[in-house]
Amino acid sequence: MIDKSVSNAKEAIQDIADGMTISLGGFGLCGIPENLIAALLEKGVKDLTCISNNAGVDDFGLGLLLQHKQVKKMIASYVGENAEFERQMLSGELEVELIPQGTLATRLMAGGYGMPVIYTPAGVGTEVAEGKESRTFTFHGVEKEYLMEYAFEPDYALVKAWKGDRDGNLVYRGTAQNFNHAVAMCGKITIAEVEELVEPGELDPNHIHTPGIFINKIFQGENYEKRIEQRTVRQKDEQ
Repeated sequence: MIDKSVSNAKEAIQDIADGMTISLGGFGLCGIPENLIAALLEKGVKDLTCISNNAGVDDFGLGLLLQHKQVKKMIASYVGENAEFERQMLSGELEVELIPQGTLATRLMAGGYGMPVIYTPAGVGTEVAEGKESRTFTFHGVEKEYLMEYAFEPDYALVKAWKGDRDGNLVYRGTAQNFNHAVAMCGKITIAEVEELVEPGELDPNHIHTPGIFINKIFQGENYEKRIEQRTVRQKDEQ
């Protein structure tokens, strides 16, 4: 097998250039590639098109790239926690494509499956359908209109996993799996950061979520904050 490990995030993203399209794993702030985002911020790469479930928050995740005007276009399904995103969108500084979350996930997976398009009923008759081709199919005895959506094929896909080996096999932990596997599948080049990097053979094959065939570079990250967007706690009962 090929050793796909690199020393750090800076080395991993050295070939990402201005104007590229990148997809990023995570859901909210859970399971986002923190080290890779920080490396992109430090490098100063700009005019990026970012595909992600959401745009982070104002001072963390993709929100940091937005603050420094490094993102030209955002393709996402949810953006409700980022005031800077809202400001840039309303002012026309940021191009935005909002799509249903299921469509986002399926377009990511289609990129990995080698399917150039998918058909979905989501968005028919709404603004989502404007300018898009549609077809009518009879499925399970019901005739319905479906939108044609193109698979995502980003230049780079950036993901974060709990464990990985030098061959690129990944294991996610709990809900941090979220969009990471689908994102890993669709990138022309996929970079994975992991909390623990182990030797080939140390991971139980039955527990591997993303096979190494999808991964081009892997490294062990550091200093994970793992922030929570909204922390809600119950008030202590009065004595």
